[in-house]
Amino acid sequence: VIFALSGNKQIDITPLIDICKKVGVQVKILPALWSENKYSLSVESNQGIPFICLQNNKINANGILYKRLLDICGGLIGIFILLIIYPIIAILIKLDSPGSVFFTQPRKGQHGRIFKLYKFRTMYNNAEELKAQLLDKNEMKGFMFKMENDPRITPIGKFLRKTSLDEFPQFINVLKGEMSLVGTRPPTIEEVEKYKLEHLKRISAKPGITGLWQISGRNKINDFEEVVRLDCKYLDNWSLYNDFKILLKTIQVVLVRKGAF
Repeated sequence: VIFALSGNKQIDITPLIDICKKVGVQVKILPALWSENKYSLSVESNQGIPFICLQNNKINANGILYKRLLDICGGLIGIFILLIIYPIIAILIKLDSPGSVFFTQPRKGQHGRIFKLYKFRTMYNNAEELKAQLLDKNEMKGFMFKMENDPRITPIGKFLRKTSLDEFPQFINVLKGEMSLVGTRPPTIEEVEKYKLEHLKRISAKPGITGLWQISGRNKINDFEEVVRLDCKYLDNWSLYNDFKILLKTIQVVLVRKGAF
């Protein structure tokens, strides 16, 4: 017997379930929350208590475990490469302009957790002060700032960005568990403060070093809403297989220097 009742009907089905139990008939109950193409429902048991779960993305408990194992393996490889390239890049950055080798900035991680993002410095020390003077030249529609010929970027910084070498320190964030190899773009605190409700889904998972936005020609995307769409598409269709595909595509994009700026 299947009980499929809408949520607005106050019907006590307990006596009917008791009858089914007495006569040995199996009972199935369709949750009133269910709606075709609206919610992804599943049932989980916690200490013997059943719970109806509404999935907002496809990253389940097993997915979190496998994704973390992939992050640890990839993070260790990335740190090994970072240790090799660090002395050369550090010297080039120091010779190019005064300032630190690393650039650190507070970013919003999963569910709004604040963490310190690491990158090789690609801009002059007064970059943040200059940004206020360049806001009218923003080429991005929405809450992100992008400028193709950004005067704040140093000569060696252009090379580091073009080759994506500036991203390697983020493997530190990956090993610390603050980021993932593949995920959504990590936004700044100022960006998130301007978000609408529907934008918050993109920070419901760990941000990544790479993702759909990065391999979709990020230098050609000029609308923040398109970035959100790609990030949500990644979350809604997540699988470990897709993460591997994005990683391989990222390597291809970097080697041909396509999509970086």
